[in-house]
Amino acid sequence: QVQLVESGGGLVQPGGSLRLSCAASGSIFSINAMGWYRQAPGKQRELVADITSGGSTSYADSVKGRFTISGDNAKNTVYLQMNSLKPEDTAVYYCNADLRIGARIYDYWGQGTQVTVSS
Repeated sequence: QVQLVESGGGLVQPGGSLRLSCAASGSIFSINAMGWYRQAPGKQRELVADITSGGSTSYADSVKGRFTISGDNAKNTVYLQMNSLKPEDTAVYYCNADLRIGARIYDYWGQGTQVTVSS
């Protein structure tokens, strides 16, 4: 009933920038929170950043000062602006959404988008 569509991944040189987008669509819902996770080969999936519908944000220490999460409530879309990218940022990035449908909260995941930082 709900799908998360991610876009914006790709190959970028160290020091470059990328902007990821994630749009939620489908059933009628309200957004509790949305966020970005990433998983590198051989590594645990980790929270990168998240944002609540009220605009509160949080970031992993490794990306503070470089990444910015933002949202457009009217479009049910969350963005991740990634600046000063480093090779260690290379990972599959997954969009996550906690959505309220009626009185229940549902947890949805996108399919992932590859970000590769390499010279």
